[in-house]
Amino acid sequence: MPVYGGSSIDSQIRSLKRGVHIIVATPGRLLDLMERKTVSLATVTNVVMDEADEMLNMGFTDSINAILADVPQERNTLLFSATMSPEIARISKNYLHNAKEITIGRKNESTSNVKHVVYTVHAKDKYAALKRIVDYYPQIYGIIFCRTRKETQEIADKLMQEGYNADSLHGELSQAQRDTVMQKFRIRNIQILVATDVAARGLDVDDLTHVINYGLPDDTESYTHRSGRTGRAGKTGTSIAIINLREKGKMREIERIIGKKFIAGEMPTGKQICEKQLLKVIDDLEKVKVNEEDINDFMPEIYRKLEWLSKEDLIKRMVSHEFNRFVDYYRNREEIEVPTDSRSERAGKSREGKSSRQAEPGYTRLFINLGKMDNFFPHELITLLNNNTRGRVELGRIDLMKNFSFFEVEEKQAQNVVKALNRTNWNGRKVTVEVAGEEASTEHKGRGKRNEGNDQGGRGRSSAPSADRKERGKGSKDSKQADSRKGKKPSREERGYSAARGPKGKDEWKQFFKDAEPDFSEEGWARRKPKKS
Repeated sequence: MPVYGGSSIDSQIRSLKRGVHIIVATPGRLLDLMERKTVSLATVTNVVMDEADEMLNMGFTDSINAILADVPQERNTLLFSATMSPEIARISKNYLHNAKEITIGRKNESTSNVKHVVYTVHAKDKYAALKRIVDYYPQIYGIIFCRTRKETQEIADKLMQEGYNADSLHGELSQAQRDTVMQKFRIRNIQILVATDVAARGLDVDDLTHVINYGLPDDTESYTHRSGRTGRAGKTGTSIAIINLREKGKMREIERIIGKKFIAGEMPTGKQICEKQLLKVIDDLEKVKVNEEDINDFMPEIYRKLEWLSKEDLIKRMVSHEFNRFVDYYRNREEIEVPTDSRSERAGKSREGKSSRQAEPGYTRLFINLGKMDNFFPHELITLLNNNTRGRVELGRIDLMKNFSFFEVEEKQAQNVVKALNRTNWNGRKVTVEVAGEEASTEHKGRGKRNEGNDQGGRGRSSAPSADRKERGKGSKDSKQADSRKGKKPSREERGYSAARGPKGKDEWKQFFKDAEPDFSEEGWARRKPKKS
């Protein structure tokens, strides 16, 4: 029987008292029942730990140790995991004796029935790309995986508001809510489930056609668990990843782990999507079951109402009734731009003298006076934004430097982010955020005062254009005069010296003393050490 938190413990106790052979439990609820003396593990002979590494990562180490302490030492203990990580090897040493490893297939390899497809888009186009992919597969029955609970809920809400048959599954839902969502999903009342990685572990739903990764997971092995939700029981499935250019390195790491290459997907056009949806409407019409007995009494009135329409007109109207929504949406919709990853273009831009990286289209690049020396990393930046801004902030590229950093946000949110963060402190230090400039002057806050100009002896370039540059364009006459002067060194008098250059007199040093020559034998004067013979 299943034993888990969030459901009535009284009903579970009643079922346990009637006697069971197998208990499937979460660690917390099982401990609770053990403390109530409702469950005794003294006669247990087999212990199975499914996804043991994930349980320990979620903080169940003490609970597992307490449970195993009540189980007889003479027992069979089995650990199951879809991936064989170093963490699993460590756990096996702690909980297993004379362990034997059984591998079905190859370690960490994804199932051969799953096709891996990647769509590379700009970060700002991810949701639009997700919608196109879902529309292109009208018979989709799958899971969209997101990285955070907040993102999961937001994506699910957007899809539901736009008419998609979707719902969310994440850790902030109560157990009763999770059970309800999963029940609807299993009987296909829900076509698309938007979930966090918590749902990837142990989720048991058959016949999923697609798994969509709305961005790749931080832990590359989690991808194996995600993609393993489809392609089960000998059936084929598709694992789709929607990424931006910055995630390509992570994608190559996943390819190395699963032993397969991603197929580069071509973003469907509006015309292709409308064609797919039109065929779905026709298929649905063909599959409609007609109950002759129930409909017979109404047919005469229906024939009378539609007799003025020809067969062709009637078909067009029936199809358009469902199809117009997609036609209207994609009629004047711009196609999603595919980003280019040309290293030669980036190298050319750097040779042109651009000292700061340009933000992606639709994004603004911001400077912040915190860097790696402040223990400031992407996680800290995200926390800073979540704690001090309202609503969702769409982050782009993050560049961490030693004493300062740059990050990108959507253009429409840039000013709000600047205002919000400039009122905050980080570990006792005032946070300064501003829009990054187009030239090297944008980096002055991280580099001290090196760029203050040559007037103060600094080595930086002056930000103001020199008078000489302005004079260059005045005419050929001025330029010829400048050329004639070029290469001639100014005289000492022109540079402010009053005396000619040359050897000085023997006693000229005495001019610095108003009175008589000092007594160099007094204490405090430096004495030259006699040379050693």
